Amino acid sequence: MEGQVPAVRGCLRNAVGMLLMLVSVGIALTLFPHAHAAARPVLRPAEPETGPVAALSPFIEVHTHLEPKDTAGSIQAALQAMEAENAVKMIFLPSPFTPDDPTRFDDELLIATEKNHRDKFAFLGGGGTLNVMLQEAVHSKNAIPEIQKKFRERAEEIVRQGASGFGEMTSEHFATTPTSYYEYAPADHPLLLLLADISAEHGGLPIDLHMEAVPNTMPLPGGLKSPPNPPHVHANIAEFERLLSHNPRAKIIWAHEGWDNTGYRTVELSRRLLQAHPNLYMEIKVDPVEIGKNSPLTNGGSGAIKPEWLRLFQDFPDRFVIGTDQHYPEPPKGPQRWQSVVLLFNQLPADLRQKIGIDNPTRLYHLK
Repeated sequence: MEGQVPAVRGCLRNAVGMLLMLVSVGIALTLFPHAHAAARPVLRPAEPETGPVAALSPFIEVHTHLEPKDTAGSIQAALQAMEAENAVKMIFLPSPFTPDDPTRFDDELLIATEKNHRDKFAFLGGGGTLNVMLQEAVHSKNAIPEIQKKFRERAEEIVRQGASGFGEMTSEHFATTPTSYYEYAPADHPLLLLLADISAEHGGLPIDLHMEAVPNTMPLPGGLKSPPNPPHVHANIAEFERLLSHNPRAKIIWAHEGWDNTGYRTVELSRRLLQAHPNLYMEIKVDPVEIGKNSPLTNGGSGAIKPEWLRLFQDFPDRFVIGTDQHYPEPPKGPQRWQSVVLLFNQLPADLRQKIGIDNPTRLYHLK
């Protein structure tokens, strides 16, 4: 028994030591909880994505498209987007359809779609009929008086239906996606000259024209496929000027200023045409995905506005409108076209934003 005492005493000392250590650790954890927490890696929540940036002042969007298979969803998406964008009105228009496009429609669909929201929306007409007739006349090389008569009748019907203009028409339209079509018509084609006369007869009701800038016949720009595009594209600026000069009381809106697929829709060309033709107007578009060759912004779809573009807008404050070419519902991936245009718009002086955003489209499109 006596031989066992030292061993027992040693065990007791070890047990007491262990107990004291555990008590000390417990006290430390109690007194210094933050130090304990700091010893573990901190899991921070992910930073929220930057939300959409609204326009600093209200604006009217004059060039938007909807999904014909989901018109109700398109309208609801547009209404929701208007609040985020600070847009007070949108103009829908049919694309410049080809004769064999099974999805084509015209302003009758837009009228039915917008009927409950006419305070928020307006429409153009002709992309699904007038442009189709134009393409058919080009392909058949036939613009006889009977065709012109039918063309005029349809244009007059669009006016009676309450359209704010004609469009989307096209003179040079590249197939830039697998689902799009190449289209060509001389800018001074007899049917476009006739449409200019009809525009003038109705107080300069605007014609929305999609046309790539091609000063001289040139090879198809790089990055585009042939077919469906042709290997060479026609010169069209001289033809375009003949259209502008044909009836000075007509108003021509050259769509997609700021989205250039040839490299020739420059500030210099725009300035020359605006100086020479008082009936020419331009829609501002910036595409953050398909940026193009002469973006007004330093980073293509974002960044500071380039000084030469700012001077152009300031020198012709009555000749520009906002036409983002946004589709609704918005594409689910990637930045939206409207956002890039708003980033440009927000860099303009307040008085210039008022003209481009509100005053010009109200006057040009006969809006109330």
